[in-house]
Amino acid sequence: QVQLVESGGGLVQAGDSLRLSCAASGRPINRYSMGWFRQTPGKEREFVAVISWDGGRTDYADAVKGRFTISRDNTKSMLYLHMNSLKPEDTAVYYCALRPKFSEELAKVWNEYEYGGQGTQVTVTS
Repeated sequence: QVQLVESGGGLVQAGDSLRLSCAASGRPINRYSMGWFRQTPGKEREFVAVISWDGGRTDYADAVKGRFTISRDNTKSMLYLHMNSLKPEDTAVYYCALRPKFSEELAKVWNEYEYGGQGTQVTVTS
């Protein structure tokens, strides 16, 4: 079993920055890709960013490309999402996820991930 706990969300103004963190425990994460997703009320959980097991490859949703950066520290079992130039449309609950599968694929669909956290709220005001 893997436990994932997100933190770092908050209330910010448009143009501000935030760094989300995801602490993993229960199982080493250094062989698995991980991702960030977000969800707003009434909408499906959507892909934000994904990172390969070694951090060497990343991919982003078009809506956040150039503004968000995903990173990881396998020595600390941590995943991060650096968010710059935040917009009101970035307001959502953000979830980290782990895909415990030996694969080079960078999955962008929530149900491809076996483990997910409880989420952290990010609210961006205009």
